[in-house]
Amino acid sequence: MSQAKATMSVRKANDAASVVDIHGEVTAAAENALMDAYTQASTAGARAIILNFGGLEYMNSSGIGLLVTLLIRVNRQKQRLLACGLSEHYRQIFELTRLNEAIGIYGTEAEALAAVG
Repeated sequence: MSQAKATMSVRKANDAASVVDIHGEVTAAAENALMDAYTQASTAGARAIILNFGGLEYMNSSGIGLLVTLLIRVNRQKQRLLACGLSEHYRQIFELTRLNEAIGIYGTEAEALAAVG
């Protein structure tokens, strides 16, 4: 099986939020990249983590499972998890899985940042 191609880059948006830019495929193989990005985003002191899915090419059920694991970690740290840049297809999947009830979904990064306050 070939290694899935997922890269995550972290940037500090402001004092309260860090953005994780997701590129490629979010599958089980992306676990280390996603958790490392979360750790990096959290060490910047962020109270909110914004997942930017603008570069997402593919996500399967294992990828959704990773997001649930990440959500649990974020909640334990009393942080907020937000998402932006989801295609209509993945927006529908977030609704079907009810992830949209736990993760704030925004059309743009600017909207997500405004929600952080």
